[in-house]
This record gives sequence, structure tokens and C-alpha cells, in this order.
Amino acid sequence: MAPGVARRARRRVRGAPPAGARARSAEDWWWDRLAPSGSGYHLLQSDSMLLVLPGPGPSRARAHRRVARRPQRLPPVGARAAAAKARPRPAPAPAPAPPQAPDPGWGDRIPLEILLQIFGLLVAVDGPMPFLGRAARVCRRWHEAASQPALWHTVTLSPPLAGRHPKGGAKAGGAKAEEKLLASLECLMPSRFSQLQKLTLIHWKSQLVSESCPRLTFLKLSDCHGVTPDTLIMLARACPQLHSLDIQHSMVESTAIVSFLEEVGPRMRKLWLTYSSQTTAILGALLGSCCPQLQVLEVSSGINPNSNPLQLPVEALQKGCPQLQVLRLLNLMWLPKPSGRVGTPGPGFPNLEELCLAGPTCSFVSDEALGRLLRGSPNLRLLDLRGCARITPAGLCDLPCQELQQLHLGLYGMSDWPTLAKEGSPLLTHKWCHTLRELDLSGQGFSEKDLEQALAVFSGTPGHSHAALCSLNLRGTRVTPSTVSSVISSCPGLLYLNLESCRCLPRGLKRAYRGPEEVRWCLEQLLTSTPSPS
Repeated sequence: MAPGVARRARRRVRGAPPAGARARSAEDWWWDRLAPSGSGYHLLQSDSMLLVLPGPGPSRARAHRRVARRPQRLPPVGARAAAAKARPRPAPAPAPAPPQAPDPGWGDRIPLEILLQIFGLLVAVDGPMPFLGRAARVCRRWHEAASQPALWHTVTLSPPLAGRHPKGGAKAGGAKAEEKLLASLECLMPSRFSQLQKLTLIHWKSQLVSESCPRLTFLKLSDCHGVTPDTLIMLARACPQLHSLDIQHSMVESTAIVSFLEEVGPRMRKLWLTYSSQTTAILGALLGSCCPQLQVLEVSSGINPNSNPLQLPVEALQKGCPQLQVLRLLNLMWLPKPSGRVGTPGPGFPNLEELCLAGPTCSFVSDEALGRLLRGSPNLRLLDLRGCARITPAGLCDLPCQELQQLHLGLYGMSDWPTLAKEGSPLLTHKWCHTLRELDLSGQGFSEKDLEQALAVFSGTPGHSHAALCSLNLRGTRVTPSTVSSVISSCPGLLYLNLESCRCLPRGLKRAYRGPEEVRWCLEQLLTSTPSPS
């Protein structure tokens, strides 16, 4: 063989793949050429290109040659028996665990006593409806807690769309919603309302199942219509503990209220009324001693005030309600009836603690009428005479009460300054400086010197103790900066100070101060400001 032919044959043999090796493809060649193993790069093949990317790439599946399966030689029979004995037997499978019940959640883990305390805090703020109804749907534990009658002491019920004027189909929808609410209440009353004590009905037109509220003590009807005498009488008989009735802003016939008062009788304690043409009949029943244990009586004007004055026989009221503790005649013209020719004084209100006669500026309350009303009332603590321009300091000084804590004499909207008293304010502070906590002199016409003498009393309280005054309203008065500085320094517990429209004070200080920080800031400004008034 020629030498050249031998060399070419050896090259072919040397470059030929070994026996059993697969042939390399073009893809494998590019893979090893562009991203060899250990180079830190890898190939990523897309539809129309081949990308070289840094970092180790995913493992690339390569084609492997098929290896012919060789028949396995079986060991001898004796060897197989020995291997079976030497092989460890598998441990028996454990018995299956009993199926576990699903986790009820954290709601069922809370003790019932803790849930009752939490629900009680929420009910005290927002009432039981609708919170307790929604909480009862969470789980069985919450349903048990929400069903406790102790949480249903105070309930306010208002039908859907209360106070709104339905339009179109909303009227039918409101009727259906009200029927649904009544159906729900019929289910709730037997189990929830057994401990109910206070019930408020707003825009209510349906009858109430009073047999389900044996412990009801307070009932309020707000903007309710169609209340009949039979309804109130049935309520009074079914609720033996009912002693308070609030029917302000409700259209209730006087005959129904009189029948209720006569049925309740001596157990009646509190009564709230709205002054109307029918109030005279109700007051006549009170004057006839149908409620001798009445303690709170409030008569106020409605949204549209009645221009007719309320004539109230003071002495007859004192005989009919001798246990009265709170008397409020608010925002109405009160005209006391004459005591008669003989002028026999009444027994008074020995337990009276609060008297409110606040109303319009055209009040007919005088010193004589106030003396008749407060005769024999040594325990009076609050006296509200706002708008009573005919009351004088001398008449107040003659009152029998010695422990007065709140005195309100503000005159709002008064433009007739010449008719107001210019002197006499020291009589008030000298009498009650040791007990007075709130004093309202807004709009009064006392002079600068008179106010200075009156407020100087608080700096020399008996026993060199600090005054108890915590609220002072001097709006629209002639108080001076030195007087204000003295009263602030003498009353460290002062929390409210009103200096609006005070003509003798510098600009920037004529406003209301709330809190000890603001009152202290006012004192600093008064001490550093110039004495010239604005």
C-alpha cells in the first residue's frame, strides 16, 4: 500500500467514533462550541435565534443510546430462600387515626363570661340592635352570648325609612320591611325582652307586645302617632314596674295619657311632655294628686312653639306632687296663676333639687313668682333662669337654698340694656361663693366695679381654701382685664371661661377658653398685654 493511502486510512480510523458511540449533531456542536461546560454561560433557543446568556442554565436533555436489555440471571432456589429469610420484614402499618372534627375557630375558644363582658361594652355604646343580631350568626358560642337577656336592658326600635317620605315603589318596600321587622321582633321578644328595662320607639305605628316586657321601667315614644288609650292602659297593666313615660314630640291624645296616669297611679316617677292645647288636661290630672310620687316633670315646647302662655297654679302643683325633685319648663311662656285673695302660701317642694325656667326673653317670671315656686326648697342645687330678665339679684338673695352649685342667669339676644340691673351681683357671689361651681352672667348689665366686687369674693373664700368654681360665662359683660386675671388666679380648677364680646378686654382675648391650658394661656396674655381696652 502506498504511504499516502496508509496515512489517510489511519486518520479516518483515528477520527472515527468509538464503537457504540452516537453521532454528534449540529446542535450539540454549537452547544459545546458557544457554551462549553464550566464557562458560566448557557444557551437559550427560541423560534428564530439562539441566545447565549450568562449563568447556569436549565439542564439540557440529551439523547442517550439505547442499551439492549440483557436477561437477568436468577439465583438458585436455595440462595433465594436464604435472601428472603435475611430480608427484614416491614413493620405493620399503624392504625388509622380517628377523623378529627374541623377547627371551630377562635370564636369558640373565648369563654362565655369574657364574651358577655365584651358584648356588654359594645351594647353600652351602640345599643343591642343591630349588633347582637349580627353577632348571633357567627357561631354557636356567640349565639349563646348574644341571647343572654342581661344584654337587652335598653333597646331602640325604629322602622325602616323612618322619618323619610317614600316615593313611588319605596312605600311598598317600606311596608314589607316593617312587616319583616315585626316578624323578627315577635321571635325575639319572648327570649330577649324578658329583662328589658328601657324601650324607645321612633316613628312607631304598630302595637307592641307588652306581655314580653314584664320588667320595663322606661318608655319613650318619639314621633309616634295613633297611640290609643287602650294601648297605654294595657301597657300599664302588663308592665308592673313601669314608672317613666316620655311622649315629647308625639301625637298622643290627652285622654290616653290621663288614663295611663290614673292606671299607673302612685308608682309614676318621671314624665316628659310637649306643650300643646291638650297639656292643660294632663296637668289637671297631676294637680288632682293622681301621681303623688312624681319626681321629674318636664314640659317643653315643640318645633312650632305655642304662643299661648302656660298658666300653672304653683300651690296646687306643690300639693299634688309633693315629692318633686326636678321641674323643667323649657322654651315656653310660663305665667303663674295668682295665689288667690287670701294668699295662703303653698307647702313648697321640700325635695326639689333642679329648677329650669329657661326660655325666651319675654318671660313673665318675676321675683314674686320665683319665691312662690321655691318656697320651702332648701336642697336646690341647680337654678336655670336664662332669659328671665325680670329676676333681680335681691330676689335671688332671698331664696331659701343655701347650697346652690349651678346658677345660670344668661340673657341672650337682649337689646334693652337700660332696663337691666347695674348693681347687685356681689349679693349672688357672697351667698354661694363656697358651693358655686358654674356661674353664667352672660348679657347682664352689671357695671365694671360691680363685677369686680362680685368676682373678688372668690379670692377670699372661707378657710383660705380654693374656690370650687370650674365654669364662668361672662359673655357680653363689662368685665375688666384685672378682674379676669384675679378670678383666674383665685380659681385653679377653672375649666371653662367665656369672654366673647367683652368690650373692656383687649383684642385677641375675646373668645371662649376650654381646658386648664387655654385658661392659663389667657392669664399669661392678660398679665403681659397693655391695659388699653379695644
